[in-house]
Amino acid sequence: MLKLENISRKFGDFALSGINLEVADGEYFVLLGRSGSGKTCLLELIAGLHIPDSGSVWIDRHDITHSRIQDRPVGLVFQDFAIFPNMTVSGNIGYPLRSRRRKKEEISATVDAIAAEMGISSILDRYPHNLSAGELQRVALARTLVLNPRLLLLDEPMSSVDASLKDDIKKVLRRLNRNGLSIIHVTHDYREAVSLAGRVGVIHAGRIVQEGTPGSVFSRPANRFVARYAGIKNFFKVRFLRENNMWKAIGEGNLTFSISGRETAGEGLIFVRSENIIVSASKPAPGTDNCFRGIVKEIFPSEYGIEITVDAGMLFVADISVADFGLLSIRESSEVWITFSAGAAVAIDGTDPDIQTRDRI
Repeated sequence: MLKLENISRKFGDFALSGINLEVADGEYFVLLGRSGSGKTCLLELIAGLHIPDSGSVWIDRHDITHSRIQDRPVGLVFQDFAIFPNMTVSGNIGYPLRSRRRKKEEISATVDAIAAEMGISSILDRYPHNLSAGELQRVALARTLVLNPRLLLLDEPMSSVDASLKDDIKKVLRRLNRNGLSIIHVTHDYREAVSLAGRVGVIHAGRIVQEGTPGSVFSRPANRFVARYAGIKNFFKVRFLRENNMWKAIGEGNLTFSISGRETAGEGLIFVRSENIIVSASKPAPGTDNCFRGIVKEIFPSEYGIEITVDAGMLFVADISVADFGLLSIRESSEVWITFSAGAAVAIDGTDPDIQTRDRI
């Protein structure tokens, strides 16, 4: 469907560099990144608002690198919707057809059909200032879809929508994708990506640093940046070494971690998901992997239950259920034990000069 080959483009002090990406026919691909990472620049390049300095853009095996915007089978929905304030909903949806001099009967029938699909038939005579953010988003989608694009590009489509309306928009997008529409959706929201994507990519400083299924990317992130997007809070700078045919990681104060899946020695990082850390009030059985005694420093409610920070020579953040927290009967300054399996300690090559002993998102 879409293929980007070694795309580079300079925008002032910022540049997209060496972008290679393929999106299959009917795929829902989410590109995740912070503001300024290059997400929108890449969408606009695919849409034809910019031409790459080098590399090529292909759709259905046709090179469209230098094709005009109106000649590309692509629809772009902007973050701010870009709805014409002086036109009704019907006028906005029909505008792309009028600009292509379609017949009035065709325009009317197409607008009615797409409005029905978007669930906005009842507001066709309204003006944008009378619409909610959710309604504006549906109008923007409808206006893009009237030209029946092969590929839909979405720039932060949920950023202006209230939390209560996001599920409705997600249902619309899932339905469009199930009906065969290929979608590239850019966002900074990890949960949004996980809930919609068949495949995800993470972009940072103009480069795609990892891509794959949401499960593969966020369970085995390639670096600290990707891991942060997965909500991982436990990062530790370590030295890797092999001892008695077992791999170890040595952290601050010679705190020693048992790890698995390591092949080379040297410096690097390990991370541990908060939900993989077990907190207990009594000492676990002898031989338990990664067993450390510590003091509870902070206790906070979280969306998953209770978040506990434990000082065990290094600071660990654990997520436990409200029920388990009640059984533990702990409070700040309580002594506890934490444990996690060797497989839960994931190693990442290289060190990060910005790493802190505890790195909260």
